[in-house]
Amino acid sequence: MRIILLGAPGSGKGTVAEALRAAYGFPKISTGDLLREAVREETPLGLVAASQMGKGGLVDDATVLALLRERLSRDDCREGYVLDGFPRNLAQADSLDALGPAGPEIVFDLRVSEAVVLERLSHRRICPRCEAIYHLVNKPPRAAGVCDVCGAALVQRADDTPEVIRERLRTHHAKTEPLVARYEARGVLHRIDADGAAETEIAQVRLVLDAALGRPAGAGK
Repeated sequence: MRIILLGAPGSGKGTVAEALRAAYGFPKISTGDLLREAVREETPLGLVAASQMGKGGLVDDATVLALLRERLSRDDCREGYVLDGFPRNLAQADSLDALGPAGPEIVFDLRVSEAVVLERLSHRRICPRCEAIYHLVNKPPRAAGVCDVCGAALVQRADDTPEVIRERLRTHHAKTEPLVARYEARGVLHRIDADGAAETEIAQVRLVLDAALGRPAGAGK
């Protein structure tokens, strides 16, 4: 089963993907995570990606697809997997389809308002050393400005300021709405209200997934 999570920055894609991994055993696959891992381990594809990022550019789709193809070939993806934030546009969706069938496909569109995104992202802080993520309101560090895990000073991402967030949202909607229409036409799209608590969002997703898997609601593994 291929599960695709669509949604604006701050809609909770990573949180939902991790919850599905824990409940059903489907691995969470994020192209951002794949890129960081490949660069850190200096794999051939990682060296290509590092070179492109070092020049200030984005990693090309061919490199991203090669990383994704390799990841999906692993044994833990045989029963299904969750794609966190991929595809992001129609061209990437075409490339994903070309990778071959993955059994049933379910797409969740995590709908979140601009006000909620601004609140979530503008209060986000990250650890530059171990990549732990905090929220000044919902998940603050024990000591202000210091990572609980490794003790490094927390930072705000440059793209988490209100002005940049609004621009990211405009770009997201322009690229993603055609994807939403594509998957809705296939009859595999499910819209999820992502404005509330993470637990409520996850429960909505699990209701749909349990029904698709023919399991009692909340059954999980």
